[in-house]
Amino acid sequence: MQELIKVAVDAMGGDHAPQEIVKGAVEAVNSQSRVKVFLVGQKAAVQAELQKYQYDSSRIEIVDAPEVIGMAEPPVQAIRTKKNSSIVVAMKMVKNGEADAFVGAGSTGAVLVGGQLIVGRIKGVERPPLAPLMPTEKGVSLLIDCGANVDARPSHLVQFAKMGSIYMEHVMGVKNPRVAIVNIGAEEEKGNALVKETFPLLKACSELNFTGSIEARDIPSGCADVIVCEAFAGNIILKLYEGVGATLISMVKKGMMSSLRSKIGALLVKPALKETLRRFDTSQYGGAPLLGLKGLVVKTHGSSKAVEVRNSILQCVTFTEQQINEKIRAGIGGKENQEGNGSHGI
Repeated sequence: MQELIKVAVDAMGGDHAPQEIVKGAVEAVNSQSRVKVFLVGQKAAVQAELQKYQYDSSRIEIVDAPEVIGMAEPPVQAIRTKKNSSIVVAMKMVKNGEADAFVGAGSTGAVLVGGQLIVGRIKGVERPPLAPLMPTEKGVSLLIDCGANVDARPSHLVQFAKMGSIYMEHVMGVKNPRVAIVNIGAEEEKGNALVKETFPLLKACSELNFTGSIEARDIPSGCADVIVCEAFAGNIILKLYEGVGATLISMVKKGMMSSLRSKIGALLVKPALKETLRRFDTSQYGGAPLLGLKGLVVKTHGSSKAVEVRNSILQCVTFTEQQINEKIRAGIGGKENQEGNGSHGI
């Protein structure tokens, strides 16, 4: 019998907690026999939701955590003072080896801080980046970083590229993934100081399949598998990407229902259109892993519904099976002779 992958889920985080979180956890357990979920949160509330579903009771366990970290709370203070919060308790389970992974839809700041202060960085990793998958014409691309490090240095971006390549190759099955850096033009001499300094470092890195710069307009066409940037630009790209996608989908649906002729046409193209829209639904790709930590931490959208929670839990199975942390440790941590310190902030 294969060993279970144990995932500690913050049951109280996000806009739809605990209802959608619990539902997603049940769906994950019912669809994947290798998963065990610890629902960490206020016991009575979580138990009330669990009673609505049928599931293998040996693979879902409630861990009581009476405190909740709110979205507006200062992250560092909240992590340090709310020791019995669902985020802190769940992350400590990862740190202590009681769980293989953490999944949470709550405060992004608290998840980032908790990941570094509680779970801890792999030796040699300077900054852990958030790395979501984004749908493209050719499949998916990894955007790294999308929100963790707004003041990154060139050495950080090089590490992001290395970690992103490891993830895309071993989790997504992309051989020799193409790496590109976000820029305002294709020419090597373009860009701000950070991009100009990072470009030659990436170009000189023999471990990477570096293809040069990528402009934001080329990201949806799938011109690169790993898209490297600092978090300020990355977060803008991600949010605009999601907003435009949602708007276009809404407009297409509205247009198809605008007249009798369009409704007839909609019936004819419905199968193909449904598949196309499904591919551009970001919820099916799960959450964004915080790469470079000693344990797996996955951040899902605050607005996540059950399907995204389920997929975030399921992606932990592949991540753990492929030993991504061990590969990052060997590829980055193993080449450094000292621990990345906290002098650059969180």
